[in-house]
Amino acid sequence: MAPSPDDTYQLITRQLQEVLGGDIIKAILAEGRTPKCYWGTAPTGRPHIGYFVPLTKIADFLRAGVEVTILLADVHAFLDNLKAPLELVAHRTQYYKKLLLAVFSSLGIPTSRLRFVEGSSYQLSKEYSLDNYKLCTLVSEHDAKKAGAEVVKQVDSPLLSGLLYPGMQALDEQYLGCDFQFGGVDQRKIFTFAELYLPRLGYAKRAHLMNPMVPGLGGGKMSSSDPNSKIDFLDPPEVVRKKIKNAFCEEGNAAENGVLAFVNAVLIPISELRIERLQGKTGADADEGASAIGDQTPFVIEGAPEGTVFSIQRKEEFGGSLHYKSFEELEADFVAKKVHPLDLKTAVAASINRLLDPIRAAFQEDEEWKKTEKLAYPDPNAKPEKKKKVKVYHPPPPGKGKNAKPADAAAPAPEGQAAPTAPTPDATASTAAPAAQEQSTS
Repeated sequence: MAPSPDDTYQLITRQLQEVLGGDIIKAILAEGRTPKCYWGTAPTGRPHIGYFVPLTKIADFLRAGVEVTILLADVHAFLDNLKAPLELVAHRTQYYKKLLLAVFSSLGIPTSRLRFVEGSSYQLSKEYSLDNYKLCTLVSEHDAKKAGAEVVKQVDSPLLSGLLYPGMQALDEQYLGCDFQFGGVDQRKIFTFAELYLPRLGYAKRAHLMNPMVPGLGGGKMSSSDPNSKIDFLDPPEVVRKKIKNAFCEEGNAAENGVLAFVNAVLIPISELRIERLQGKTGADADEGASAIGDQTPFVIEGAPEGTVFSIQRKEEFGGSLHYKSFEELEADFVAKKVHPLDLKTAVAASINRLLDPIRAAFQEDEEWKKTEKLAYPDPNAKPEKKKKVKVYHPPPPGKGKNAKPADAAAPAPEGQAAPTAPTPDATASTAAPAAQEQSTS
């Protein structure tokens, strides 16, 4: 039995923080059409594990039959206060694509159903450029700056490139042919900007879906530019454990707790995704999990009660293992100090390493990816190689040099004749004397 439009809408919007224009999606589903969406990322700094939030949600879109486009916004990456020059952006775009493909595979999401598009493939066209100019005649500096406040890097003297960023992201909705754009709640001002200005260009208003943002390890936003706030997808296991060990996780304090928030935003949703897959609940995505890499079991230890989505393993002398059917249960126990931060951190670090193991393995097996990584993120502390001076041999001119011989001596003798010998000084003098005498008598 096919799911109802209401059930499909519920699947598309579950676990999101906010939905703008949900009626647009409901109308498409009611008509029996297939919704189309796009999720974009600008290839700047190294992606961190906060990306698991939107990438996991894409599984729901595919289950609902949504056509998904992944935008690698290379032009945006260059415009964002020149975070990366063009030559680096090209390498980083390829690095991002390699990484995203590996992450999707580790989540069991079939990459064959995803469309990858580079922004420069259409953003440099005549039509797009003209629309961008038209938009510039409608948008004030104030509105452009306000729209990008949470996304574009803010500096005392902003560049014009940063003001173009929100308008281009709005135009992407039209040129990618989507019905809704998906992104983090930090994109909200750009989304409302698009809802206001696209109709002024004669284009349709789109819906916007927003996932929650994962706090950084020290509280605040997890950021690619702050290495202490994040865990990279390729961080080795010992680095992951060290970062989680040093993360802010005060006993009984659930506010701004990046470790606890990661369980809520990533680990439990992935557990639920895997449990549903085991139960055959993949909707329109019959291929989900078919080409998955790595361990696909939920973050639950053996012997956990049915319905458990997250377990914390402890020794019996410390009260035994804990099992939770929802995040609310875990949060309540943490606030009540029934869960010690060290036990939570140990469980979270182990779960993160389970998530990253197949991605790290894929990287190590892909020589092209490793070369791309070095080009995309060159070591800033690497010293340039000193070029050794190569001595070039220049032969001396004829008759010069250590082993030079007189020209006559060097000439080979005609065939059948003896080689001439150089006259001695005495012989030269004896022949010169008669010649002088003969000249004087004449």
